[in-house]
Amino acid sequence: MIPDAQLNDTLAAWDRDHLLHPTTHTANHANGTVPGRIITGGKGVYITDRNGTEYLDAFAALYCVNAGYGRTEIADAIAEQAHKLAFFHAFAGHGNEPAITLAKMVMDRAPDHMSRVYFGLSGSDANETNVKLAWHYNILRGKPEKRKIISRWRAYHGSGLVSGSMTGLAAYHARFHLPLDGFLHTHCPHYLRRPDRDMTQAQYLDFLIAELEQMILDEGPETVCAFIGEPAMGTGGLIPPPEGYWARVQEVLDRHDILLIADEVVTGFGRTGSMFGSQHYGLRPDFIAIAKGLTSAYAPLSGSILSQRVFDVLKQGSDDFGALAHGWTYSAHPLGAAAGIATLDLVDNLSLVDNARDTGAYLLQAMKYAVGDHPNVAEVRGVGLMVAVEFMKDPAEREWFEPMTVGPQISEAMTRLGVIARAMPEGNIVGFAPPLCINRDEIDIVAKALCAATHEILS
Repeated sequence: MIPDAQLNDTLAAWDRDHLLHPTTHTANHANGTVPGRIITGGKGVYITDRNGTEYLDAFAALYCVNAGYGRTEIADAIAEQAHKLAFFHAFAGHGNEPAITLAKMVMDRAPDHMSRVYFGLSGSDANETNVKLAWHYNILRGKPEKRKIISRWRAYHGSGLVSGSMTGLAAYHARFHLPLDGFLHTHCPHYLRRPDRDMTQAQYLDFLIAELEQMILDEGPETVCAFIGEPAMGTGGLIPPPEGYWARVQEVLDRHDILLIADEVVTGFGRTGSMFGSQHYGLRPDFIAIAKGLTSAYAPLSGSILSQRVFDVLKQGSDDFGALAHGWTYSAHPLGAAAGIATLDLVDNLSLVDNARDTGAYLLQAMKYAVGDHPNVAEVRGVGLMVAVEFMKDPAEREWFEPMTVGPQISEAMTRLGVIARAMPEGNIVGFAPPLCINRDEIDIVAKALCAATHEILS
C-alpha cells in the first residue's frame, strides 16, 4: 500500500484540531510541535504507521495486545457476534451467550476461592467497582466506618476519581483535587529505592511491613476497608515484589479484617508467566481487577472478580435490602465478551502463559546482556514478559538523574531504530512488556535496539 500524502496531511490536521488525546502534552500536540503517530495496521508483534513504517511493539500497546496484532480469530468472533446481537443490557438479570460463557471461562482460570465476575469496560472502572463493592460489603456487615483504602506510592490503578485516588503517581493527582479523602499511600516495595542504603533485603521487608501496620494502627483498623496492590507493579516501574512480601502483607490484612484487592489489569492472563499474578505470588485476594489481556484489547472489557466470602455477604444483602444498585450501561457487553472468549482460547491454544514464562526469562537475560554492565544502569528487573531497565547518574552513590530525562530519550532513540519501548513515569526507566506471542529472535531485535540507544544517549 502506497501512503496517500494528502490523506496523511488531512488526518494529521484533523487529529490536531479535533481529538483530545490521553496522557499527551495538549499544547504541543495541538500546535504540531510534536507530531503524533497515526497507526494503521499490525501483525504479530509489529505495527505499521500511516507512512508505511513498521515498528516492533515491545510494549504490546499498553501491555494489553497480549495475543498479538492481526488475530483474525478475535476479529471474526467480534464480527459474528455483531451480526447476531451487537448489544443488550445485563440489568435485571438479562444475559447474553458470550458474557455467560466468558464468565465461566474466567472463573475456571481464577484462584479457587473466587466466586463471581462482574464485567465492565476498563481497568479504571473495574477498580471503581471493587472499592464500591468493598464499601458495600462492610456496610452490610454493620461496619460502615471501615471505608479507608490503602494503596502504594508509584502504583497505577486507573484515572477515575476513586481509581485515580488509589494511583500513587503525582501527575495523576496534581490539579485534579486528588486523592479524595480516605485514600492513603504506603511505601513502594522497591529495594532499589530503600530509604537507607545499608538496609539488607530482609531489613527492608521488615520496614515495609512495619510501615503498613503502623499506618493501619494510626488510622484505626476499624476504619480501614481494603488494601490494593498489583501483584507485580506495572506503570510505576515494572517492579516485582520483594521475596516474601505478599505473605507478610496478607498476614497483616487478615489480622486487622482488611480486604485485599489485587489489581491484575496488567498481570492477569499470563503476563507474569502464570495465569494470574495472584497465583504466581500466592495472594488470596477478595477482589481481582482484570482488563487488558482479557480481550487482548481488541474490544473494551474489564472485570471485577469477587471472592466467595464477599459474594456470600452481597447475596444476603440482596435478600435483606433488594437489588444491588450498581451497574454500567455496557456491563457484560456481548462484543467485548466475544473478543474475550476468542482471546482466552488463543491463550490456551498458543500456550501463551508458558511462552511468557520461558521467553520472559530469555527477555530478562537478553536485557542484562545488552546493557547490564553499562555504568548508568542501576537495575535490570522483571518477571515473565514484563522487564524494566532503570538508569541512574551514579548507581553506586545512589545519585539519580532528573526524572523523565534519560528514559524518554532512550525510548525515543529506540523508536528511531524501529522498536517501541515505554519510558515509565517519575523516573528514568525503560519498560518492556511485548505481546505474549513474541519469540527469541524478536527479543534479540529489541535487545540490540536498547543497546544501541543506550550508548547513543549515554555514550
